Amino acid sequence: MPHPSPSARRTRPVVLAVSSGGGHWVQLQRLSAAFAGAEVHFATTDPTAAPALPDARLHVFPDANKDTPLRLLACLCSIGWIVLRVRPDVVVSTGAAGGFLAIRLARLIGARTMFIDSIANARELSISARLSLGVADRVLSQWPQVAARSGAEYRGAVL
Repeated sequence: MPHPSPSARRTRPVVLAVSSGGGHWVQLQRLSAAFAGAEVHFATTDPTAAPALPDARLHVFPDANKDTPLRLLACLCSIGWIVLRVRPDVVVSTGAAGGFLAIRLARLIGARTMFIDSIANARELSISARLSLGVADRVLSQWPQVAARSGAEYRGAVL
């Protein structure tokens, strides 16, 4: 008899909430009430974020971008390890590169995914959000005019 999948044994959904530090992290924290009732794992580039989440599971990964290819590879490996260990049912990211990578890898294991672009991107989607358009179940912009031009969705602003 086959063993049930990890998600079949769970009593509540597992959410992996991913962001870089700074404003991305602030916006992700503003969404935390939406994760009520779920087993939540946070992943960020900021190792000092732990005190803000005394009861949460925190994973730290290296910060990287398109201009730091070796760090991007390290980020990919770290995010891959987090996704494999957590086995999320849902991944939500407010950006940047690590968030896109988490969404891309989580889709490979069947997770539902959402990328919420930073409110700072008032003229166009970020690179990570544009890449997520072809991968994520949902990509949201916090600006209606950006959503209309980009193919993202607008459902309001986080801040």
